[in-house]
Amino acid sequence: MTALRIGQGSLEKRSVFINMVMEGTIAHERTQNKSDNFINTWHKSNITAARKASMRYHKVPDETIKRLPIYLRRAIQLSKSGAKCVSSAELASLLGVSPWQIRKDLSYFGGLGTRGVGYNVDRLVNHIREILKLDVIQKAALVGVGNLGSAILAFPGFLPFGLEIAAAFDIDKRKVGKKCNGLIVEDIERLGTLRKRDITLGIIAVPGDAAQNIANELVEAGIKAILNLAPRYIEVPKRIKVITIDIALYLARLPYYIP
Repeated sequence: MTALRIGQGSLEKRSVFINMVMEGTIAHERTQNKSDNFINTWHKSNITAARKASMRYHKVPDETIKRLPIYLRRAIQLSKSGAKCVSSAELASLLGVSPWQIRKDLSYFGGLGTRGVGYNVDRLVNHIREILKLDVIQKAALVGVGNLGSAILAFPGFLPFGLEIAAAFDIDKRKVGKKCNGLIVEDIERLGTLRKRDITLGIIAVPGDAAQNIANELVEAGIKAILNLAPRYIEVPKRIKVITIDIALYLARLPYYIP
């Protein structure tokens, strides 16, 4: 997706806005007789606001967003191993991408690294979490507790990203009320309760012929984004983000590359 060009006027407006925020921070510190902790907290929140405001002047390519969770996962692993800093070249060698690509992807979100030093690992983790809105627990609802759905519920890889499958639904009355990997399977008729339960992500793991109806019900229940694992295209309003993964299609591409 082509990045939007930033006009000179927009750059000037952005600079004025950031300067106003910084001046407001300084003025606040001079005039308010508050504790140092309060001042530091206020200052950091305004810097974050300035960064977010400046990001609105860019259109971040989808391919960059696809790579951010890869960077995040590796940064989390480095943090757990005790690493303090990592260079783009080191990250690239661990992830199979070029150092240039990593620097370009992260540059959309402000200066995260230091020339000649690299990236502070913990700061990198926190910043990517914030960008992806994973700095808070994001709850998902799974629809379809068959073989695929059960495997998803058993998958431990969501937790490091701050993702939680908080509800599971199925149409099969024999499954309803039973536990599957710690979750009580609910009747699909209860999908409408999601709005009240602060669940905004949906996972569709049902047969293709049922996927569109399930998508419609999830949208009505207040779901904002859907991971579609059904082997078909689903139509939703433009405000809803859908990512479709059809494992069979990916597998079908592989024989082409066999010598």
